[in-house]
Order: sequence, then C-alpha cells, then structure tokens
Amino acid sequence: MDPRQACLACLAQEPPALFEAALWIAAEHEPQMPPAQVRPALDSLLRQVRIDLPEGNSDVERAQWLLRRMSGLGFAEDDYPPQPRIALLPQVLLRHRGQPLSLALIALELARQLDISLAGVNFPGHFLLRVPGADHQLDPVTGRRLYARDCRDLLLRHAGPQVELQASHLRTATPREMLQRLSRNLRQLHLAAGEPLAGLKDAQRVLELGEATASDHIARAELYHLLDCPQAERYDLERALLLSDDNAEQLRLSQRLAEITVVRQSLH
Repeated sequence: MDPRQACLACLAQEPPALFEAALWIAAEHEPQMPPAQVRPALDSLLRQVRIDLPEGNSDVERAQWLLRRMSGLGFAEDDYPPQPRIALLPQVLLRHRGQPLSLALIALELARQLDISLAGVNFPGHFLLRVPGADHQLDPVTGRRLYARDCRDLLLRHAGPQVELQASHLRTATPREMLQRLSRNLRQLHLAAGEPLAGLKDAQRVLELGEATASDHIARAELYHLLDCPQAERYDLERALLLSDDNAEQLRLSQRLAEITVVRQSLH
C-alpha cells in the first residue's frame, strides 16, 4: 500500500485515524520518515504533557492547559520563509515550529490520547480549535481563548474588511476537510519553493479528499503549466470554468483556454 492509499485507508476507519493519515501525507514527500518512525517523537511529547496534566478540571480548562503546555515546550508558529517543512508533521514535531493547522493536528492527537474533547475549526486564514459546547475558540499556537470579537479581528487581519464573520467560519472541521486544507497548504508551499512535481502530488490529493473548488483546479492547472503539460492544464481550466460563478474569473479562464496550444503527437 503506497502512502496515498494508506492515508485514505486511515480516513476510512471508524473513527478516522486523523493523525496517522496526516503522517502518511508527509510520507509522500519524505519516504524516509514513515509513521512508525515518527510515533516515538509523539509518544515522548505525550509523556511530557501527561505528567503535568491537571486532574479534575473541565475539558475547557484542560484543553487550554494542553495548548499552553505545548507553547511552553517550544511549539510556535513558523510561516517565514514559507517552506514545506512548516506543514509536514514529522518536521513540525522535530523543530517545534509549524503552521497553526500543523500544531492543531498534533494537539488534537494529544487530546485524543488524554481523553480531552477537542475539535478543529476551519477558520479562514488561521486554523482554530474548540471544545464542543464552549462559547469560545482556542488559538492552537498560544492557547488563547478567542471570543466573537477576537474572531472578527482575526478575520479582518487575514481576509480584509470586505469579509464579515459568518457562522460557517466557525463550523467544526471534519477529518477530510482538515487534511484537504493541509494538502492545499502543502501545494502552495511546494509551489513557492519551486517544487512543482511535489506540489502536483498535493494538488491531486486535494481533489481526492473532497469536493474541489474552481480555485483548486486553477492551482493544479498552474502546476501543469509549469510542468509543460498543456492537455492536463486545459482540462483543469475547463473544470474551473464550469465551477466558477465569478464573471471576471470566467473571462480570464476563457482567455487562458484560448491561448493554450495543445501539441498532438502524429501517429506513425
């Protein structure tokens, strides 16, 4: 079973093995670091956290304590310069640096093993966590509680004043949605690092993990363009055109399609 198949098999379990699936995503890019080799690092972290875990407190208090304990152990956000290692979990466990989603995936696995109820929140621009039923979100980087006003401020910083806070921004993320977001992050990071072949693996995984958007097909088309695959590029642009409901974007896609010349090999 290759890493992609192993990832999907983890998601097919009941309940889904989210953390192991994320490790298999990393193994597509770092085959020398399969999940079995990464587990000892997580087990060591779990022991460091468990020894100080307060007993008798509510999940709200224990979840916040867990995130603050991770911060105290050196886990922090790292997004510059943008490199794939900030989204590859073995690297995040090794360096204690990563994107909010990467840190959240580690926290979710620790919480699962410590019987702390914790869920992911697919917030735009900055992945969040939440104890089900709580009146606030949690920042996976610092453990800070974020109430409605804090979330509006966070959205303003990441999306600008034209986007208003909506209930959908605070919806609990499914395992597939989290891994699809992780794959989108990796796709962009590999593209920025000048690694289009690696980015193509991520772009294809995005489409396998859930419903794809016009932006997902445009992103894969860009990778095919860099790899000089005009037929594949055309396919994704055509799919994006069908999915897009933005008139300006539709016009740009139509223009790009008109510019593509597909070179067909002559049959001999």
